[in-house]
Amino acid sequence: MSALGSVLALSALAGIPKAGALRRSSAALRRSAARASCRVRELSVQWAVQAKTRADAGMSTAEYAVGTIAACAFAALLWKVVTSGEVRSMLAALIQKALKLAA
Repeated sequence: MSALGSVLALSALAGIPKAGALRRSSAALRRSAARASCRVRELSVQWAVQAKTRADAGMSTAEYAVGTIAACAFAALLWKVVTSGEVRSMLAALIQKALKLAA
C-alpha cells in the first residue's frame, strides 16, 4: 500500500470527507453563512426601527417634572377660583334652583 493509500484509508476511518464532499459542504457552509448574514441585517434594521420609535414613546424625567409642576399650578388656580365668594354663591344658587325644580 502506498503512502497516499494509507492516508486515504486513515482519513476514511477517521470520518474525514473526500474532496468532493468537502467542496459540497463548503458550498453549504457558504449558503448557511449568507442566510445568517441576511438574518443579522434584518434583525439590525428591526432593532434600529424599534429603538427609534421607543425613544419618542414617553416622557423623560425633566418632562415629568415640568408636567407635574404645571398640573399642581392648575389645581391651585382651580381651587382658588372654586373657593372664591362669587363662585361659591353661584354654586349655592344653582343647587337651590335644582332642588326647587326637583321638589
